[in-house]
Amino acid sequence: MFYLGIDIGKRTHVASVMDEEGKIVLKGFSFPNSSEGGHSLLTRLRTISDDPAHFLTGMEATGHYWLALFSFLENADYFIHVINPIQTDGWRKGTEIRKRKTDIIDSVLIADLIRYGSFEDTTLANEDMFSLRQLTRYRSYLVGTAGDFKRKIIAVLDQVFPEYNTVFSKVGVFGKASKAALLEYSTPDAFNEVTADMLAETLGLASRNRVGLIKAEALKKVASNSFGIRFAQDAFTFQLRSMIEQLNFLETQIKQVEDEIKQLMDSIDSVVETIPGIGPVTGATILGEIGDIHKFSNPKKLVAYAGIDASVSQSGQFDATHNVMSKRGSPYLRKALFQAALVASRSDPVLKAFYDKKRSEGKHHLTAVGAVSRKLCNIIHAILTKNEPYEIRT
Repeated sequence: MFYLGIDIGKRTHVASVMDEEGKIVLKGFSFPNSSEGGHSLLTRLRTISDDPAHFLTGMEATGHYWLALFSFLENADYFIHVINPIQTDGWRKGTEIRKRKTDIIDSVLIADLIRYGSFEDTTLANEDMFSLRQLTRYRSYLVGTAGDFKRKIIAVLDQVFPEYNTVFSKVGVFGKASKAALLEYSTPDAFNEVTADMLAETLGLASRNRVGLIKAEALKKVASNSFGIRFAQDAFTFQLRSMIEQLNFLETQIKQVEDEIKQLMDSIDSVVETIPGIGPVTGATILGEIGDIHKFSNPKKLVAYAGIDASVSQSGQFDATHNVMSKRGSPYLRKALFQAALVASRSDPVLKAFYDKKRSEGKHHLTAVGAVSRKLCNIIHAILTKNEPYEIRT
């Protein structure tokens, strides 16, 4: 048996091969992250053995750069272990006296780790779970980008038309009626030049007549005495309209991604949505980040993976009395659990009682919600492992 260790890079990978006695038979073979690079690796491996079954391969789950090589080697019938970088760091500290770290050393170290078998595989999700993770992370990116545009739009409005948010709240500023009005008029002078009836028509068309003349008259009133900047208004107008158009496009994309997520969740028909506070998007995030629930042998491991376990600080006689969340696991899973816990602590009688108990003990609101999110991890682990819907048990 030969042990193939691969150090993953963005554009170039490095491979080393070790035999059962620990002798290095291939050291530091560098190849590009491309089809040609993959075939060059296979050519070198075949000089050692023509049979892929003679190799055990190990690579770190480094960002997303390992996926293409993993797919290539799997199609070539090589058996691959995907390892969390935390494990290789621990192995390095235990085997390297001097602090050395290069791509060649790392590839040899991974091969040695595979040879000893002192590791746990990073379990790969099936195609549905992988798709959910990709879609929910992309949605998270779009939502974050939309949030950036909203903050920049408010910043421009504060300079050009600071009174605008007295008519539309900070949330209402980004409603359909408000965005239509800003796209059409943009500055206090433009609002002053249009009649209240014309402005009301613009607002009504965008909001299906939920917003009309009252808002139009209020806008004209504050515009007539606005304290906004009077110079360089063309530049501000262009910037404001451009950002609102970008925001509209992002919101359309977010809706499309959410439709894709819901369609996939409907086909999976997971029991995770039976928990109060977990809808299609939150449930999809939880499932996508967890992948195969059976890789977590108990709820504590799932709690740790979400990074909502308590960090421990202890040295000699010192033992910290105030511990905080480790926040070491998946930030996407942690955020989804926290959002679900916020809703569940109000809507689920058992979790609400648990939240109220923590608050009565003097815990801060966020600390109590964190405790509920850990409780949710136990529930999620139980229902996914058994594949049974959640039942409220008082």
